Amino acid sequence: MTPEASIAALLEAFRSTPRFILTSHARPDGDAIGSVLALAEVLDQLGCQTDIVMADPIPFIYRTLPNIERIHHAASASDIVPDPGVSAILLECDSIERTGLLGLEDRCLINIDHHASGRHFAYLNWIDEHACAVAAMVYRIAVAANVEITPAMATCLYTAILSDTGSFTYSSTNAETFALAHDLTARGANPSQIARDVYFSNPASKIRLLGTALSNLKTDGPLAWTWVTNQDMDTAGAEAEDCEGVVNYLISIDGVESAVFLRELPSASQFRLSIRSKGKIDVAQVAESFGGGGHRSASGCTLDGPLGVATDRILTQLRTGLC
Repeated sequence: MTPEASIAALLEAFRSTPRFILTSHARPDGDAIGSVLALAEVLDQLGCQTDIVMADPIPFIYRTLPNIERIHHAASASDIVPDPGVSAILLECDSIERTGLLGLEDRCLINIDHHASGRHFAYLNWIDEHACAVAAMVYRIAVAANVEITPAMATCLYTAILSDTGSFTYSSTNAETFALAHDLTARGANPSQIARDVYFSNPASKIRLLGTALSNLKTDGPLAWTWVTNQDMDTAGAEAEDCEGVVNYLISIDGVESAVFLRELPSASQFRLSIRSKGKIDVAQVAESFGGGGHRSASGCTLDGPLGVATDRILTQLRTGLC
């Protein structure tokens, strides 16, 4: 199905359905949050009632986004919308499980995703792995629907694109990306204010944790890696969201082609991995081999511990891919 046909099918569903649950993946990032807020406004203008439900809290740096108060934090979608007949729209998810939410299992689902690891699990599926962010897909929906792209919507979409392109540095960034950023700026997004909110409003705990992670830094030829433990997190007074972006310092090292950051999870002997590449290795494939996913240059997965075992497993895969 062409993108145009997919968008037409989505708009038909939106216009014929009075109410939706709207969600995205657990541990939401800027693309997830900005995109659900923007799509909620699109649905508002189409006459739909929309309830945004997320399993995990909103990271501190995104709490100034317009209409952020619309997002409900709950363990189950049914806690917010008990009626099982209400359909759900999932952004950036390759399965129901990726949302971290209960209460979606028996609902009619719509899936909009831009990951190479995207799967057709819903009643309606639009997957475009060439899109720089799912926000770019939401923008296309808004244009096709002929709704007003308000300053609030433009701000949410610009934030999403800025964060998911690594500040316009990932390989998914192209002329269309900058044309989209231009249009969103013309419609009311303020690039300098958004940059301040996203990059210059960090809690002190994040900087303390970054110091710990950088002190653990290891390199071996084209590879760089580091980690933090639960004790490190406690000492820094850090939350999981404070780990966002640590791996980008590693991939910035001259001569490093792939980098990985390992964070110990509090509930089990497991580690959450953030993996990056400068292009010589497809880290989405690496993450998928461990049950994760993502993009060619940015991906993630979860591995069983202990730390030494998890580190050896991921480094072995990365070395193989770089050979």
